[in-house]
This record gives sequence, C-alpha cells and structure tokens, in this order.
Amino acid sequence: MRAGMGRHQRRVLGALAVAASWSVVFACVAQPAAAADVQSKQWYLKAMQAEEMWKITTGEGIKVAVIDSGVNPNTPSLKGQVLKGLDATGAAGDENDDYDGHGTNMAELIAGTGSGGGLKGLAPGAKIVPMRVSDTEFQNRNSVNARDVEDAIRAAADSDVKIISMSISSPYSSQEEREAVKYAQSKGKLFFAAVGNDGAGRNQEEYPAGYPQVVGVASADRDGKVAEYSQHGNTVDIAAPGKEIPRWCDKSFQRYCDGEGGTSAATAIASASAALVWSANPDWTANQVLNVLFDTAGRDWKKGDRSAYLGHGLIRPAMNILKGKGDPGDPDISPLTNERTTGSPASPAASEQPSTPASEQPAQSGKGSEADETVAAGDSNTSASGDDGAPLGLILGGIAGVVVLGGVVFALVRRRGAA
Repeated sequence: MRAGMGRHQRRVLGALAVAASWSVVFACVAQPAAAADVQSKQWYLKAMQAEEMWKITTGEGIKVAVIDSGVNPNTPSLKGQVLKGLDATGAAGDENDDYDGHGTNMAELIAGTGSGGGLKGLAPGAKIVPMRVSDTEFQNRNSVNARDVEDAIRAAADSDVKIISMSISSPYSSQEEREAVKYAQSKGKLFFAAVGNDGAGRNQEEYPAGYPQVVGVASADRDGKVAEYSQHGNTVDIAAPGKEIPRWCDKSFQRYCDGEGGTSAATAIASASAALVWSANPDWTANQVLNVLFDTAGRDWKKGDRSAYLGHGLIRPAMNILKGKGDPGDPDISPLTNERTTGSPASPAASEQPSTPASEQPAQSGKGSEADETVAAGDSNTSASGDDGAPLGLILGGIAGVVVLGGVVFALVRRRGAA
C-alpha cells in the first residue's frame, strides 16, 4: 500500500473530442496510418523549425530517461538509440519489453531517427534510457514492485541521464515519490511530466507534475491553442505540441495510428526540446536550460507570469538554437522554485527574489478562473508577426491564444491499485 491507499495511475494517452471545428476526431478508436507517411503527420517538426535546428544540433551527447511502459529498441526508428535502463516493476521481462507501446512511442518522439519511415524524434541525436514501471493491467497479470515509480526516478537520478521524461501520472502523491523527485533535482536532472488529459472533467492535480521540482507540460494544437482536454492549474509550467500526433497502435509494433498524442506527447516533445538546447549549450546546468525555455516561450503576457493553461507559454527551442536568445540566469537557482539546487553559495539578488508570481490574466490560481477558460493568452491574431518576423501562432513558433472547445472529452484512464 502507498500512504494507506491504492494509487491511481492515469495513463496520459489520447483524448477524444467533439467540437464545432471538427466533425469527429478519433483516439482510442484509432485509424491506421501507414509507416511510410507517418512523418508527414508530424506537423510540429516544421512548425518548430526542426530541420534548421538539426543543422546546429540534434541533441547529441544528451541522454533522456523515459519512465513508462518500457521501450522497444528494435523498431526501425529506435535501432541504436536505446541504452541500458532499468525494469523497476520486478516482473518477468525487462525494460525493453514494452507491454502496450506507449513508452516506445514517447521514446520515438524524443529520439527516433525516422528510419524505415518511422516517427522522427525532435532530438534524433539524443539517446534513450528506458525505465519500465507498471500500470493496473500489468499488475493484474503480474506480481510487481509497489514502489516502482520511486525506484525508477532514483535510478534515473543516479545515472548519467540529464533529462527525465515521464508521460504517466497519478492523482495521488506519496512521500516516497516526493523525496525521489527532490533527489533527482539535487542530482542536477531536468524532470518533465504530463499534467494530464482530464481538463474538461475533474481536472484533478496529477503527479509527478504537481511536485514543485517537476516541469508540468500541457498540450497545444497546431494553431498554438491549448488542447481542450489538457489539464490546467498550478501544475502547468509550459506547453508543447500534443494534438494530432501519430502513435504505435499497440504492443505488436506493426503500424502507427492517428489520434491524440495528448499531454503524453507534449511531455516527450518538451523533453526533446530541452535535449536540443542542452546539447547546444553543454556547459549549462538544468536550471539554465529551463530558464532559457521559459524565457523564450511564446506568450503575449508579462514574462515571469504564468497562465493556468499554458504556463510560461509555448516551448520554442529554435529561439535559442537559431537566434541565441534566452537568459540562462543563475546556474544554481531553480526557475521552478527559486531555490538553490546545489551546494554553491547563492547570489544575494537571486536568493532574495520572490517566487514567480501568477498573473491575474492569464490566471494561475488553482484550477483557473472563468476568464482563463476562454482566453489565457489573448488573441494570437492581434499582431501580424512576432519578434522573429514569423506569423504568430505555433506554426512558426509564435504566441498562442487559448480556446477551450465545447463537446465531450473522454480520457483513457488506467487505475493502479494497491500492490
């Protein structure tokens, strides 16, 4: 048992939405997508200027721990990309036995080479270190380690990975998990986690995104607007593309399917963005990489304020890699907590600054205000171009308006009971 109760594990997978702007968008009832054309569906690569960034860096030298259902190293896109990791479940098999395809999908979005027509990662030069943890269905078939998530986080912290990417979440926290997250930060890791896909439902705070030391990632669409299912509130620190992103249909790895990537995919893409920036600036600390991602995020509100829906804004690694923009700040002060993360003495200016304030508009209080539900970033069409001369909106890396679409939202939920 954890903290005297069962632990829910909400798999942050696809969502299905029916809205005025779509006839029907399917997730869970997946539509086949031929591997040969799956890369054409990765709309965000062009939007984020991936080809231009890859001329400077592909994420080489950066290792990313993927805490998920395991990672299959034998898909065409991941051959040679996956290193030795850890099976924290304690069940038969190892970290390379992906029991439902989700972890492999996240790994490809981060570091896939695109070989064989597979998914192309945003940081194809990075390497993946898989950390397998269980969900309820896996637990129902196997005897598992009750503290697999904490063990996986600690193992990642003790490894030479720089980034931890976790696209699964739970509405319950535990002291053990909280301490594991703090330990990872103390070891200089940059930790990204999905905020969840129940934004149109209960919108209950999810973990590990809810921990102060973790970067909570929301999902945005190709227009730079927050996905209607993406959860909102104090856990959101940044937004990344998550809508209409292909995935492996299942654990057989025979074909890709269309659907929603959700905040899962957004987390993987945010992690890959960090890998690119860190690779281009190898002497930086995790704090400096994150400072630059926050500083260069697309938004039309005051820097330092946070939207309950988009956090500091839309992630834009190209602003640093292609234009050299972004202030790395103090290497030892976390932009998440404004606290020291190493033993070196703090500068008075940094240590005396208050925590990042939350703006009234966009709101950042609890689940957000009613005004925040309709507009968190203003109208993305109010200006013809951003400071880089590109049209505003995610397509060319600009700012984003938030539209919470009407309709019915279904999240794929997996419960993780007591071990």
